[in-house]
Amino acid sequence: MNDIIIKNALLNGECVTLECKRAKSEVPKSVWETYSAFANTIGGIILLGVEENRKEPDVKKCFQIIGVDDAQKIVNDFWNTINSDKVNENILNSDDVDIVEIDNVQIVCIHVPQADWRIKPIYLNGNVYKGTYRRNHEGDYHCTERQVRAMIRDSFEDGNDGMLLEHYDMNDIDTDTLRRYRTLFQFRNDGHVWNEVDDKTFLKNLGGYIIDRATGKEGLTMAGLMMFGKGLSIQERFANFRMDYLDFCNLIGDERYCDRLTYDGRWENNLYQFFSRVLPKVTADLPRPFRMEGVQRVDDTPQHKAVREAFTNAIIHSDLLMDAGILRVEKHKDKLCFRNPGLLKLPVEMIYEGGNSMARNPKIQNMLRMIGYGENVGSGFPTIISAWKEAHWGEPELKNKFEIDEVELVLPIPVRGDNDRVNDSRNDRVNDSRNDRINSSMMVTLTIVRSNPGIQRKGISDISGKSISTIDRHLAILVKEDLIEHRDSDKTGGYYAKRGW
Repeated sequence: MNDIIIKNALLNGECVTLECKRAKSEVPKSVWETYSAFANTIGGIILLGVEENRKEPDVKKCFQIIGVDDAQKIVNDFWNTINSDKVNENILNSDDVDIVEIDNVQIVCIHVPQADWRIKPIYLNGNVYKGTYRRNHEGDYHCTERQVRAMIRDSFEDGNDGMLLEHYDMNDIDTDTLRRYRTLFQFRNDGHVWNEVDDKTFLKNLGGYIIDRATGKEGLTMAGLMMFGKGLSIQERFANFRMDYLDFCNLIGDERYCDRLTYDGRWENNLYQFFSRVLPKVTADLPRPFRMEGVQRVDDTPQHKAVREAFTNAIIHSDLLMDAGILRVEKHKDKLCFRNPGLLKLPVEMIYEGGNSMARNPKIQNMLRMIGYGENVGSGFPTIISAWKEAHWGEPELKNKFEIDEVELVLPIPVRGDNDRVNDSRNDRVNDSRNDRINSSMMVTLTIVRSNPGIQRKGISDISGKSISTIDRHLAILVKEDLIEHRDSDKTGGYYAKRGW
């Protein structure tokens, strides 16, 4: 940093990434707390030789550059200490500590980068629970034991969801959920050898069930229980984890929401059911421009793919062991919001560039990948940005919310008027008269058919969670409205979205 950059930074006062200390003749003891805090948050700059006047009301005048007596001595002392047992890891290189001359005095500038997720937490005095700090706008603060445990979990490259859950076995699996998944797996992977094995072997192959060779113990993994487990079994083992979907569109009167999927006893509260029920809801209203590839109509758009990517990412990066963790999806008139417990492993700027952050839940990631979701490893977020840029829908915003240990992704969606909702060359949804006869539930069925050409009624039932009789009613209406068609025989054929819609 040069003198101009430093002066400009001081005009805005101390913040989450800037800390100033007097440090006339020695390295202040509080430097090490800030070092830990910056390393465990998003990095920052420490300026030694800058005094703060806390009584000065004008932030532009509250910092005075007073310099240090012997800058080189302070630098040497700093390096001697950081290379001792004062801190558990020295993450700095020679370029991160510099002597800068400003107004004929010298100050010491220390750049602390965000630590790699593999070595977090950065802590002091050999005590990980008492010596770990993080940064907020008020300064450095001691991390709670919960926050420290989360960083330790994140340091494991093989993730969290492969752990054996003792005393949880196939009796804790919801057979209907697993059947639905296997139906879609077979549809996506026709002829795969796993289609012929029993449920237990199938789960073993997926990483949902393991046998510990050392102890002989066997049972479900975290991934197996969370994806396919009975709701009561999941709540028993992970009592603090929740899933929630809220639709705030088209509210009438004092309605708080128009649709919600939460823990209400009407569905098995596992990740696969949440994913398969919510995904059609958040994509049903996205525009589907008319596009042909040869003689085939293409209904899938980059924006639909981006939403699937966003939802998948929220699941595979969720810290399922976080106290009071909530996997939350919100549908608003002007945006979609995806929230997951646990902070980003990589700096936000690296995520925007396509940095490959290891999933917290690689087993669950593989389970979703095997049915066609989350295949853009390392390029997922740039794919989302590209899709939104192509549609001119604004800039997706990814936020690390340190105060509540949560990540939020906001995807802006343009608000469309009632008059241009239909018969739009860019958005070929059904016309008004059809909308009168086709409710939101049928739109979900239509969305499933569009996303899975050739799918059969049972597959639609499995994905949506609705009964065969309900799906048959939806299909009959959609066929009558000329939105879909059935091709080939009743036994081997399936449903397709009609060209032109």
